[in-house]
Amino acid sequence: MSCRRIGLVVHQGRPAAVAAAEVVRRWSGERGIDVRDVDVWKTDGDPGIRRHAKDEVSSTGHPDLVVTIGGDGTFLRGARVAAVDGVPVLGVNSGRVGFLTEIEPSEIAESLSAFEAGEAVIEERQVLTMEASRPLEIPGGMGALLCYSRGPLLPPPQLRPYSGVGSSAGVQLDVTAVNDVVFEKLARDRQASLGVYINGELFASYSADALIVASPTGSTAYNFAAGGPVLSPRMRGIVFTPVAPHMVFNRSVVVAPDETVAVRVLEGSGQVAVSVDGQLRGVLDPGDWVSVLAAEWLIRLVRLRPANFYSRLRQRFGLSDAPAAIADTNHTGEPR
Repeated sequence: MSCRRIGLVVHQGRPAAVAAAEVVRRWSGERGIDVRDVDVWKTDGDPGIRRHAKDEVSSTGHPDLVVTIGGDGTFLRGARVAAVDGVPVLGVNSGRVGFLTEIEPSEIAESLSAFEAGEAVIEERQVLTMEASRPLEIPGGMGALLCYSRGPLLPPPQLRPYSGVGSSAGVQLDVTAVNDVVFEKLARDRQASLGVYINGELFASYSADALIVASPTGSTAYNFAAGGPVLSPRMRGIVFTPVAPHMVFNRSVVVAPDETVAVRVLEGSGQVAVSVDGQLRGVLDPGDWVSVLAAEWLIRLVRLRPANFYSRLRQRFGLSDAPAAIADTNHTGEPR
């Protein structure tokens, strides 16, 4: 597979990640492949606001492969850049076990060689996008108040032309959500009052701390922490889960990939923050709405071998180490 340029996203706060990046540079240098750092934190203007993904990928020279080195958060930043041109992304894990970064630093050279030779496994994942009643905005000073991230804020989403998918009643936002879109109350003393519509029909009205709308990939993130179900990342669909709802119905709902989940801020609600993959992207007022739908594009993950999602799930949550399960096995570790 042709690879003339690699975009590199590195968690600079981890010495192991910085060291692993040098492996990528050496491997690329031996083959005459250009490596460009994707500096998602650098801005030309306001130091508190990061650039749009299109600006980031343009400054990198439109790489053929994006390599992220860090944890799942670093991967999400790199995936946002890779999605602009639809190029694959290779996630290298330099921290705790994650669901997205499965390549270890010792496997970097082998993985890059497999990709170059066309022998790597390319795994496609569904992502989410959004449309809204109006362009999203972030009130001045809001980012510093909320501290939604460890670095500068992403700017509000740019608009994209209407593609014919979803509703034409609002504006389409240039957003790629790998994990989730979250609607969260801003005031501690006021709940978020949200009407949820499925395919344009009111399903339920929620009074809650937040509402999570997640992809199958994101089902193991905030959705899982809020009590939502784990979905296979290979499936297509959307799951939404209320957080601390003040109502009897507190269950998650899974809808088909061709269905749309719209969230409207009801009259009497306080303002609602909208975050995408953990990054604040706008604030909604009563009467505003946002629709979340499956994107027409997918993200493409580079794997050295077919992923074993359930093995990682078992490992991450210690599912085989539950005391009751251990007590019910013989000395060989097999069930009685």
